Amino acid sequence: MAVIIELTVDATDFDLGQVTAFGDNVVIELERVVPTGGEVMPFFWVSGIDFDEFERTVRARELVQDLTPIANVNDRVLYHVSWGTSVSSLTRILIESEATILEATGTTPWMFRLRFSDHTYVRDFYTQCQESDIDIHVNRVYTLTEEDTNVYQFNITSHQHEALVTAVSAGYFKVPRGTTLREVADQLEISPQAASERVRRGADKVLRSVLLSGSGLPFSD
Repeated sequence: MAVIIELTVDATDFDLGQVTAFGDNVVIELERVVPTGGEVMPFFWVSGIDFDEFERTVRARELVQDLTPIANVNDRVLYHVSWGTSVSSLTRILIESEATILEATGTTPWMFRLRFSDHTYVRDFYTQCQESDIDIHVNRVYTLTEEDTNVYQFNITSHQHEALVTAVSAGYFKVPRGTTLREVADQLEISPQAASERVRRGADKVLRSVLLSGSGLPFSD
């Protein structure tokens, strides 16, 4: 039975996290594709930062062989990164445990949603992380069957969840608004641009899950 783990890990424990560590304002999200050439974490989206500065800094990293912008969509840029010969411990463990990365996002820490073939691979993954002194924080473990029994699967990140809870609690979505986006950003101690990104993307995932999944509750009069 396939097992899914949701966890957080420090950016210093894997290649992509190390080279894209720019603080809380930048939002990095791994593109959910399976490369055919055996590459590891080659595509990722970036938002909330000066892209020219980001590209100069990442290209200067020792781990990076090349960085290429692929697309610019709604103030987000999709990049392809070619890695050098070095492979961080976490990346190596993910490969050896045959983990499928369903979702990965963050700066510090990063949130991962991983799928393993069964609990044996999960135990091996956890053991190798401990042996390599990688401090992972497991937030949730469940099977695909357990996932399918839930009414809603929002799949939002911890940062998006925090931003949405803050915005809703402060009345950001009320008419008239009970707060401004800048005030939400101040509570989260991030930039208004980063707050906007997290609120918009989190709200989009929640609304799509509720309205487009076919499993939403019926409307009331």
